[in-house]
Amino acid sequence: MDVILDVVNVEKRYGSKLAVDKVSFAAAKGECLGIIGPNGAGKTTLFNLLNGSAKLDGGKVLLRGVDLTILPQYRRARMGIGRAYQIPRPFFGLSVFENVLVATLHGSPEVRARGERRALEVLETVGLGEKLNVLAAGLPLLDRKRLELAKAMSIGTDVLLLDEIAAGLTEPEVLELVEIVKVLKRDHAVLWIEHIAHALAAAADRIMVLHFGAKLIEGKPAEVMETPVVQEVYLGISVDEPAGA
Repeated sequence: MDVILDVVNVEKRYGSKLAVDKVSFAAAKGECLGIIGPNGAGKTTLFNLLNGSAKLDGGKVLLRGVDLTILPQYRRARMGIGRAYQIPRPFFGLSVFENVLVATLHGSPEVRARGERRALEVLETVGLGEKLNVLAAGLPLLDRKRLELAKAMSIGTDVLLLDEIAAGLTEPEVLELVEIVKVLKRDHAVLWIEHIAHALAAAADRIMVLHFGAKLIEGKPAEVMETPVVQEVYLGISVDEPAGA
């Protein structure tokens, strides 16, 4: 297994609140790690620690064995950590191709050297190859999500952080997005925060559950979702009553 990302006992405090509490895990190329938990569990804060938009108060983040802990966000991006957000914010006055080209020009030197080709490659991968010249302002929501994924990938990404990217989509659109994630994980380590449990179950190889900032459990999707403690904490099902009650 080609482990790309090692996260070791990472911590984040906001005053007296421990938002992320000594969380450790690893992620490999070719797999998707789903991350779930109730609101306030520390999921987005964990992503902020991984991509450098928040400063660690403890622990380490290693990318292919290189310690990223003290590096700023732009350095981590150039080294291979990309992030797609819940609400896409493209440059609305630019075309689909131009949006991704802007991102490639801020990647590693290798990516910048082949910026146009890289932009075309990632747009084909996410299914926007026929909409290169369409203005981002005219895209429907699913295509904006595709564009958000393309921008995150375009910098030469090894680790792809997906932050609730299925939010707001219809059920058929969620299924389309799941198929895209399955393709993306072939060449990336994908970490996906999502509240749509069946979408994660379809794409993820493992699921990690956070609760009050700490890792509660990690394992195969079906096994994790069927545990009584996860059903109570995340799904709101009492351990004293059957799931169908």
